[in-house]
Amino acid sequence: MPDEQRIAEAVRRACIDAALEAYEDAQVRGLCREGAWEVAIEAVRSLNVAAVIAATPGDKKD
Repeated sequence: MPDEQRIAEAVRRACIDAALEAYEDAQVRGLCREGAWEVAIEAVRSLNVAAVIAATPGDKKD
């Protein structure tokens, strides 16, 4: 898989994970669905994309 695709998929996965975690946490804290959704979106906005990219392994060139 090319590096660009691997990075894009890692960022997508990180966005989904951040949103789900934030949404679930917000609901546990008692926010309504709309409030929890806003928290989830903010989690995606504040995701450290550079860190996700840095943690993504590259193609192995043998």
